[in-house]
Parts: sequence; C-alpha cells; structure tokens
Amino acid sequence: MFAARFARSAIPRVGFSRSYAVAATTQSVKPPVQLFGIDGTYASALYTASAKTNALDTVHKNLQQLKATLEHDPKLNQILASPTLDQQAKSTVVSELQKLIGADKNIGNLLQILAENNRLGLLRPVTEKFEALMKAHKGEVEAIVTSAQPLDSKTLQRLESAISKSPFIGQGQKLRVSNKVRSALSLPSPIPIHTTILFLLLPNVTFFPS
Repeated sequence: MFAARFARSAIPRVGFSRSYAVAATTQSVKPPVQLFGIDGTYASALYTASAKTNALDTVHKNLQQLKATLEHDPKLNQILASPTLDQQAKSTVVSELQKLIGADKNIGNLLQILAENNRLGLLRPVTEKFEALMKAHKGEVEAIVTSAQPLDSKTLQRLESAISKSPFIGQGQKLRVSNKVRSALSLPSPIPIHTTILFLLLPNVTFFPS
C-alpha cells in the first residue's frame, strides 16, 4: 500500500515551484463551467494549465489513477489530511504520488502547491471537481436516478431515452444515466419537480431525490 511505502521512505526535502500558479493565471483558456470552493479553484487552475499544454486527456487519466489509489488506501487519506505533516513529510508524500503519474508536470505542480499550502487533504475532492470539468468539456450530462430498489437495464434504457429527448439535454450533449438506491423508509418532502417528471415517465417505479 502507498501508506506503507510512505512510512518507510526517507526522501530529501524538495523545493516547491510556483510555476503551476503562474500558468493558471497568465492564459486565456477558461474552464467549461464555474466551480466553487477551494477544491474547485484548484481543479479549475489545473484544467486551465492542462488545456494550455494540450494535456487534458493525459491529466484526466493520471488523476483517475490517483483517485483510485486514494479510494483503496484509507491510511493515505489520513496522512494527506493530517495537519501535523512537516515539510520533510510533505516532500515525501509528493515524491511518492509523483511515482504514480510519471512525468506529468501539471499534476506534479498541483501536488507541490497543495503541499506548500498545507492542503494535500484536498487532493481527492480536486480530482472529483476535475472530473466534473472534463464531463462538461466533453459535453456529457450525468443523470443520477435515485430509486427505492435497483433498476434493471431495460428501465434505465427507457429513462435514458426519455431524458435525452427532454429540454434538459442540449444539442450535442451526451447523457450518462446511473442508478443510486435509497431505502423507501425515508421519503423526503416536498418532492422536487424533476422527480415528479420521472414519476410521469415511469409510474411503476418509486423515485427519490438524490
């Protein structure tokens, strides 16, 4: 596991570069949607820097790899979120994470800036916000259908067909439908309008807001 390798590592301190922050503020490329929060700011800056270097797909792929590592290594998340990491430990974390992404300078600069500002704990939410930017960049619209029971593929296909013909999906956009299951014991009130639309589309399925 990454956390175990980190605990055994003894890597000299490295200097942090501000080139990432500079790149993010000196070019005209803009993210496809506006994000909020500190994690959204970092994700937007990464998107801008990656677009400038024509590396969006590469950065996206490498971030997905980092995200998968974080999801399967709880101890690593604890290390990143620790407020007591000293400069040496931060350098070690950055070096170990960079081994997973190779020579990706954009993500490397992001990691250094996060470490420098004691915000390595934001890495996972940054990867999630970047994912949202890439979906918008590719014209993908995500529809999460929350239901009391798992929906079969035929039902999801009916939903996808119905939603794709609605005014919510613009020309050239790609619809991605996924199913989230929630117990029928906690029906919230009132029911949002989009949920009412789903009731009309599929009256035999119980839906809940996500």
